[in-house]
Amino acid sequence: MQKKEDYMRRALELAKRGEGYTSPNPMVGCVVVKDGRIISEGWHERYGEFHAERNALLRCKEDPAGADLYVTLEPCCHYGKTPPCTEIIIEKKIGRVFVGSMDSNPLVAGKGVQILKDAGIAVETGILGEECRRLNEVFYHYMETGMPFCVMKYAMTLDGKIACVTGDSKWVTGEAAREHVHFLRHRYKGILVGIGTVLADDPMLNCRLSDTVRKEHQIEKGVDPVRIVCDSSLRIPEDAQLVKTAKEIPTIVACCKNRLDEDAQKKIKVLEEAGVEVLVQTDVDQVDLKRLMQTLAAEKIDSVLIEGGAGIHASALEAGIVNKVYAYIAGKLVGGKAAPTPVGGAGIQVMADAVMLQDMAVETFGEDICISGYVK
Repeated sequence: MQKKEDYMRRALELAKRGEGYTSPNPMVGCVVVKDGRIISEGWHERYGEFHAERNALLRCKEDPAGADLYVTLEPCCHYGKTPPCTEIIIEKKIGRVFVGSMDSNPLVAGKGVQILKDAGIAVETGILGEECRRLNEVFYHYMETGMPFCVMKYAMTLDGKIACVTGDSKWVTGEAAREHVHFLRHRYKGILVGIGTVLADDPMLNCRLSDTVRKEHQIEKGVDPVRIVCDSSLRIPEDAQLVKTAKEIPTIVACCKNRLDEDAQKKIKVLEEAGVEVLVQTDVDQVDLKRLMQTLAAEKIDSVLIEGGAGIHASALEAGIVNKVYAYIAGKLVGGKAAPTPVGGAGIQVMADAVMLQDMAVETFGEDICISGYVK
């Protein structure tokens, strides 16, 4: 006989199918169980569409009255782009509701559970609570801090180099690791680089998922992240790939008024006509990353993958915006005192002041390893 944790684990599997599609909403999975059988399943498939509970209950092939409903996140109780899930749960006469984690959205935050209890439905919370909360770490961070969840990613050799002394970096890691990076681009809403990366590589910064990754994560099509460039002096070439494709993929360039020359307004007009959103910060000589994150959050960009070079990584750490780190490490040694490392800047003076990671994990991608962890 299956336990309630087994059903919640299945709901978690379903929730993950919405990864990359639901932002800034959370990923949610739902399982409806009656007489020891799963009679329906659902998940939040896309932002603006029905939530997991409504999808599951509308797809029921038999009467769900008296059934148990397992959902990874507290059911919503307010009208937004869709009707409240508490409404259909009560309407369908569900007997018991098992909730993974509570919703920290002020519009819900315990109200959903209370409405169900007031309707005479038994509710139990905290089933696989930690797993359910970790699944939506982006959502919780965004809701509780009002800032995007920022992830710093880099690939380096075993001796800590992100490129050779000549600047050649193709490729530090193998194909499997690079495929995983594209999955991160699918997972997170935005991708941020410095102008140095744009000038050196003329990247597209889009999401190109391999058939293997799409099959593994049950993804029909990858989602391109919003592309964000820190470009204090507005040096981005008008014929850069990012500019030429800005009408297809949202692109933001942040610059500083103090650093703009007399031709800047003309260039801004050209960029905006190409589809680029130009953010001009005042009173600073270098893009203020914390202020930029506040602006992005207001545009419903709930997460940002920082995929730049040593300079932008150092600035992000100094600004205190980094929440998680993915470090891909290749079994290669390239040497070179002047070869670039993942984090530049002035650096810390004493080891006691080092940025510390916790809850670290190690994964293998082909012949490379990836160490991830959360900034304390």
